[in-house]
Order: sequence, then C-alpha cells, then structure tokens
Amino acid sequence: MSQTFRHPEILEIARREGRVTVEGLADHFGVTLQTIRRDLTELSDMGRLERVHGGAILPSGTVNIAYEERRSLNSDAKHAMARACAEQIPEDASIFLNIGTSTEAVAQNLLHHRNLLVVTNNINVANILMANPECEIVLTGGKLRRADGGLIGSLATQTIRQFKFDLAIVGCSALDADGDMLDFDLQEVEVSQTILSQSRKTFLVADHSKFQRSAPVKIASLSEIDTFFTDAPLPTGLSDKCAEWGTDVHYCQA
Repeated sequence: MSQTFRHPEILEIARREGRVTVEGLADHFGVTLQTIRRDLTELSDMGRLERVHGGAILPSGTVNIAYEERRSLNSDAKHAMARACAEQIPEDASIFLNIGTSTEAVAQNLLHHRNLLVVTNNINVANILMANPECEIVLTGGKLRRADGGLIGSLATQTIRQFKFDLAIVGCSALDADGDMLDFDLQEVEVSQTILSQSRKTFLVADHSKFQRSAPVKIASLSEIDTFFTDAPLPTGLSDKCAEWGTDVHYCQA
C-alpha cells in the first residue's frame, strides 16, 4: 500500500482513537517502522497530525474537530461512561446537560428515569429526551450554533441563572495535565461556567482522548467537579490531585 492510501487511514485511526503509534501502524499496514515514521512526519508537516514520542496525535489548535467526527470518536467508551453516569443520576431531580457528544450519550441513558426536570442548551439532548414522557425539558434559548445544535450567548446564561440544579452533567473539549477543563468557544465557556455555579453537584464525562488534545479557553478545574467519569487512568500525578480535591474518579470500561 502506498503512502497515498495509508495517509487517509492513518488520519481516520487518529480521529477514532485520539492518537496513533508507530508500532501499531506498522503492524496494521505490514510495513516497516521507518516507513510509518516517514508517513507521520509528512502528515505532521502538512499540519494534519502532531508528532509525539512513539507516534502522533491530532493537532492542538483553536478549532474543534467537526461534530459528526466527534460523535464517532471513542464511541464505545462514551457509551460506557454514559451508562455509569446515568446510574448515579437519581430520579425526581433537576439536572442540566450541556453541549457535547458525551452528554448526548448520557441523555440516551436517561430514557427510563422518572420525574426529571432537564434544562439544556443542547437541541440534540432535548430531541433525545422527548422520548421520555417522565422528563420535563427546558431549552435555555440563545444563539444557535448550527454545527452542533448548541445554544450559546447571554440569553443562555440568563436562563441558567434562573435555576439551581441538583446536578449538572458537563463535557469539555480538552483536559490538561494540571486538571483544567478546556474549550474552544469563549461564549460556550461562559455558559459552562454559569452551569457549574448554579449546580449543587457536578459530573464531568470525558474520555481519555481529551488529555491528548488542547484548547485555548479554560472552563474550570477538576477541583470544582464532584465526580469525573472517564475510561482510562489519569496522567501521572493528576489522580493524586483529584484525591486531594475530593474529586471522585470513576473508570468505565467499554
């Protein structure tokens, strides 16, 4: 197989897994390590991947991955995290679900919960939960971001401030080694910060690939999260920080 055919598949694996390794790709394609290193260097030079020790990751930047692509990334892990998260959500509760494919997966697992009040700035979440007659749904209003069905801006934050939620379930675009939750859109970050401030308890749902990415705007620290649902061990030292902060970490196997 020539590099012309390998490159698209390498990028697809990177989007699906969050990263690629030289050895893994060499085994996958049946080529030498040197050939794969050359492929990754070329993709890095084109700005499609970012080289790291032993492989490559999706490049850091100021623009998020397309929403439909994010839906397919680590889908098994998202479903496992969503199930575990939903099991911790009580019935007879007021909750907030924000923008993201992980929170949409949580919504799918709430279809049999009873007597929920769900406020959301995610049109996709609202559409999912319409199938649950025991769920009252409130959309925040705000500027519609067509790319992902998100509602952002001052109208969204004004609506959120009218509530005090029992529980907020949020996602993020990236996490750094210090435990900071990051995103790309300043308006979305302002909405997320308002959600956290108006909630008695907070859950974060984010898979391991979020540690392999970067985004420019800080939402909050994991120290402000009560429970973090993820699918792989945290970077060195961060699990100790979470223990110090009182942030419970649930590892969910697909």
